[in-house]
Amino acid sequence: MHIVIIFLSGVLLAHAVQASQDIAVSGLTGTSFTNSRPLHQTSSIEFNNMLRVWIGDPVDKASKEGNGLAGLIAYLTDLMPAEEKGEGWQYRKNILLDYENYGSTGKEFCHKDFLDDNDAVSQTIGKGKGAMLFHMLRGFTGDEVFVNALKNLMQAKKYQQTSWADIRTAFEQASGENLEWFFSQWVDRKGIPEIEISDERVTVVHGMQTISFQIIQKGEPYRFALPVTIKTDKREVKQIVNIQQEKESFEIPVEGNPIEVVFDRDYDVMRKLVREESPPQISGLLGDLNKLLVIPDEESEKYSDFIGTLKKTGFSAQEESAIKDEDIRSHSLLLFGYKNRLVKRLFGHIDMPASGFSVSVRRNPLNQSKVIAIVYTDTKENVQSPEILPLFARYSFVRFRNGQNVEKTANEAARGIGLNLYKPVFTIQPRKLSKLEDDFDNILNKPVIYAGERHMNYEDHQTQMKIIMNLYERGHKFAIGMEMFQRPFQKDIDDYLSGTLSEKEFLKRTQYFKRWQFDYNLYREIIEYAKTKKIPVIALNLWTEIVKKVSTDGIDSLTDIERGELPDSMDMSDEDYRNRLEEVFNQHKSREKIPFDNFYQAQILWDETMARSVDEFLRKNPGYQMIVLAGAGHIIYGSGIPKRAYRLNQKDYVIILPGGDFIDTDIGDYLIAAEPVAPPTTLKLGVVLKEQERNVEIEKVIPGSIAKSAGLEKGDILLSLNDWKIEDIDDVNIFMFDKKRGESITIKVLRKKFLVGYKEVVLNGTI
Repeated sequence: MHIVIIFLSGVLLAHAVQASQDIAVSGLTGTSFTNSRPLHQTSSIEFNNMLRVWIGDPVDKASKEGNGLAGLIAYLTDLMPAEEKGEGWQYRKNILLDYENYGSTGKEFCHKDFLDDNDAVSQTIGKGKGAMLFHMLRGFTGDEVFVNALKNLMQAKKYQQTSWADIRTAFEQASGENLEWFFSQWVDRKGIPEIEISDERVTVVHGMQTISFQIIQKGEPYRFALPVTIKTDKREVKQIVNIQQEKESFEIPVEGNPIEVVFDRDYDVMRKLVREESPPQISGLLGDLNKLLVIPDEESEKYSDFIGTLKKTGFSAQEESAIKDEDIRSHSLLLFGYKNRLVKRLFGHIDMPASGFSVSVRRNPLNQSKVIAIVYTDTKENVQSPEILPLFARYSFVRFRNGQNVEKTANEAARGIGLNLYKPVFTIQPRKLSKLEDDFDNILNKPVIYAGERHMNYEDHQTQMKIIMNLYERGHKFAIGMEMFQRPFQKDIDDYLSGTLSEKEFLKRTQYFKRWQFDYNLYREIIEYAKTKKIPVIALNLWTEIVKKVSTDGIDSLTDIERGELPDSMDMSDEDYRNRLEEVFNQHKSREKIPFDNFYQAQILWDETMARSVDEFLRKNPGYQMIVLAGAGHIIYGSGIPKRAYRLNQKDYVIILPGGDFIDTDIGDYLIAAEPVAPPTTLKLGVVLKEQERNVEIEKVIPGSIAKSAGLEKGDILLSLNDWKIEDIDDVNIFMFDKKRGESITIKVLRKKFLVGYKEVVLNGTI
């Protein structure tokens, strides 16, 4: 009896014809199932022959207990030919991408509940997840068992309905194993595994380089085999690790120096993708249950037909001017026009697309699991129907002209979950080091010079001072931009530099100690040099109150007046910067009571405001340069201020960083190796103070301090130091910052009387 299997449109077709005593599959050129020829060595042409050579009488459709045949058909007719072309991994990744965008958005269901692929969700689960199920089943059982199981299924169920239980029985008979666990987790359970790799490291164990890592499953654990590919400087090693617990640790010895490890590079496991593997796609918008159509404030007429059609297809709609941060965070958005206010708010700037009609999809900066699609057209006539979007669901950018698709691209993404194991150790050859002065010709001619600092390291400020002095001595017209001062106090800075204000009044009006808090003597030489040489000093920073408010409650919490202080455009799409900030944030979780998203927005506001301050000065003062003094964290890799200012003005820049804490090839242009230098001494009065009812009261007097020797006591209320009136704690810092040993000091206080009330007491002491 010669048995022929045909799987077509969800129906199992079978026909029996007299041929020979051997059982074989038509189209396999006489190859018997018992030949144990691996399926992956069987050509797609042979499989296609197997599927189409004979169309016999159909059996009933799949059982009401679930349609498992659709996945089997997809595996044999679609995935196998892709495998033959070397594209099997891409086909499987597309299944996972479709599942992420369509199936895991709150609409997913158990595979056993799949009957017909009448929408994108059903198709993703029925055919996509189904094909992956058979791919994993084949990997577990082996090729010979897999083919024999198909033969068993055909023999047992010809002309009959076929259920998942029937499929399981066929595979159990062929393998001799109980596969209840396999079908239970992949067919009866909703969802797919989500894994995280942690604690990866390279150690030497018994003389062998050994890679160790932990795999964590989020949620109820699955049981599966996870392929691991390890690249060393000598070879590439492939291993399989068997996963079944919530947390499992592994060690893999390798030959050579490990460079990279990639988990599931060929997408052999039905699992959730990590962010780096998942590019933003049109399907991310279409599949999201929470998608929002943002009606533009301007040029809405051009898009009126497009908007009208989408409103009828399940898109919620909201006016652009009414959008809040929470709307952005909780939705995938469809925006219109490259000059859209929200485009500037989230991406800073995007280049205008070429003529025609285009759709560009980007990751949502406020919620990395969602996307933002930007639609643009030069004329209303070029607008396409939204019905074309599902046809290009796997692309990140599409463009049409005169009704024809002229461009389509899919953003690149990582292949597998990759971890870089190579940690280079840099060498510095002291005899080849150059002095800062030797590089001035290359540094000083840049329009913007970023001189990063560690705020408490005096040697970093000395480096900044050297650059400033050389700029001046070479006749450059330039300004000094300082993170340490906030924009609303620019007039107070100008008044001090012009001689209108005293130094103490300058510190008081700019609220230096309240808002920056680092010792003013670290910066005093720079300010005084600028004052003497008439060099402009520009306040770069945003109000502390706004930064703190956004950190705590997000941008939506700002008042209209506070929003007026924000930059017109902000780029929140730098994922490398976001990842670095998140790593820093997680290291301080115990001290921070704020969500990371708020912290991230506050950091972007900080950076964008300083970039805008740089740009504004240079635009208003043609021919000027600027040296920017800011914390190294705002400058490294160019991510904080430099790239943002460049986005605004296209002016070239150079990055100079202290080299002690930062060594990386891309971190900056120059790393400065300066010996530690003790900062100038700032004397302290020696008291612990508290502000109470507009008074500054002494809580504690430090033994051996200036305050103790002058006769100050706990409970005294400070009125003045010499002639400097004490209104808050900052006034004490302002008074003391320039004091020298041996100076006389007169202190006026209110001291409690024996029974009731206060009396004024004048004390004299020596600093």
